[in-house]
Amino acid sequence: MFMSISTTGSAEDPATGLGFLLHKHPGKVQRFTTSHGEAHVFYPEARDEACTAALLLDIDPIALVRKGRGDGRGRGGSPDFALAQYVNDRPYAASSLLAVALRTVFRSAMKGACPARPELPGRARPLRIELPAVPANGAGEGGGPALVVRLFEPLGWQVEATAIPLDESFPEWGESRYVRIALSSGTVRLADALQQLYVLLPVLDGAKHYWVAPDEVDKLLAAGQGWLAAHPERALITRRYLARRWALTRSALERLELARLAEADDREVEEIDNAVDDRAEEDGRDQPEQPDHREQPEPRQPSLAEQRRTAILAALRETGAARVADLGCGQGELIGDLLKDARFTGILGVDVSARALRAASRKLGLERLSERQAARVALVQGALTYTDARLKGFDAAVLCEVIEHLDLPRLPALEYAVFGAARPRAVVVTTPNAEYNVRWENLPAGTVRHADHRFEWSRAEFRAWAGKVAAAYGYTVELRPVGPEDGEVGAPTQLALFTTPSTPATSTPMTTTPGTTTPTARTPATTTTPEGGEPR
Repeated sequence: MFMSISTTGSAEDPATGLGFLLHKHPGKVQRFTTSHGEAHVFYPEARDEACTAALLLDIDPIALVRKGRGDGRGRGGSPDFALAQYVNDRPYAASSLLAVALRTVFRSAMKGACPARPELPGRARPLRIELPAVPANGAGEGGGPALVVRLFEPLGWQVEATAIPLDESFPEWGESRYVRIALSSGTVRLADALQQLYVLLPVLDGAKHYWVAPDEVDKLLAAGQGWLAAHPERALITRRYLARRWALTRSALERLELARLAEADDREVEEIDNAVDDRAEEDGRDQPEQPDHREQPEPRQPSLAEQRRTAILAALRETGAARVADLGCGQGELIGDLLKDARFTGILGVDVSARALRAASRKLGLERLSERQAARVALVQGALTYTDARLKGFDAAVLCEVIEHLDLPRLPALEYAVFGAARPRAVVVTTPNAEYNVRWENLPAGTVRHADHRFEWSRAEFRAWAGKVAAAYGYTVELRPVGPEDGEVGAPTQLALFTTPSTPATSTPMTTTPGTTTPTARTPATTTTPEGGEPR
């Protein structure tokens, strides 16, 4: 099993700097023990103008058989029939065995560490990587040279992939499943190149020589950091790297999508994957307690969260909506209410948080729903500040306690994605009424209701924003209070129902005033959460 890495240079920037990057001296032949044989590193060429490092992996066939016997269920990774244990391509074709050798021999280089020349790892240099024989199995997903191009070209490589014939003496026999690969680039750092090879060699092979355990997800995400989340073939890469183990693949894809969305928003993953609140759900503690002077207990008053969902459902029914998108669906409380009403025939839940979507799936019992019920609902991961074709074609969209979680500079992006690009016939938006905060006994003055709120608007500010959005995107809007209304400060929640002229609505919309100013944010220094949290 053989691989070479070559680079070019000059007297001012000698190519022999490759030795510093790989932590292997060009004047020495070095040997390393791996789990399946010995790896040798040597330099066929080491000059200022050109330098080549070669990795030769000498597989021990006896060790391969011993480690590949498995437990009768293929856990060793090798076929369980006896002949294939001894007659296979593992000693010759670059596969997951070579990927493991890369990690063993070039561990520091893969991390981009170079204490002797710290300026080298951070910059790209001309690279050419050659692998004489690589299995490129299709398994129904396309194979051969085309698969090599699909995997490496999006990463900035110029790809030369040539299928190796079964027998050069008999060309009519056709091509084998092996490919000769040469990768060239002047923009890929060496550390990134090694990480990409570590992931993509097993992907090309389509089979691993060892049992794929849950920690392989962490290895994949670590090696794929910075490139895998944005790769157009990330689903195929993840599926094949994890040996098509569905549970591991789903977990990895969720984490990759979250990383992609976090990077796009220039935020930390933990910052956006926070839709699942570990605190107790809102349970009506905002309602004043009444002494019980009667034998029969007084019926429990609906919590503010329940009143919000009731108001949203009423607004949706007024519009005649059948297909509804719950944007920022959290743990799916509103979706659960929508499923109880047969008039809502298509329901889409969208949230940036994979944790929230998993919690919603469990809470809704999606796996236990009948086929007919399950066909009505879908949960997808997505960021609401980016246009998404999946959101088009719905009768109505709901933003329930969502907008206040965005930084104000990001709010216009959400407005365009929902009102401009998706453009449902109706949009329902709810948000806290900041004026009502003085009525919360456990909320100190000048603070917001939830630690993640970027702002909370007064009724005038919300009215100004709603009017501006309606005028900009051709909607009319009606504002409604939600919850117990106070004569001085209004209701705790404010709701806006946006409708297009084609929306059948039973109520008279508010006339908006074009040119109203955009409200400003209130960003207190400290935050406290009333009602034990902010569920949907």
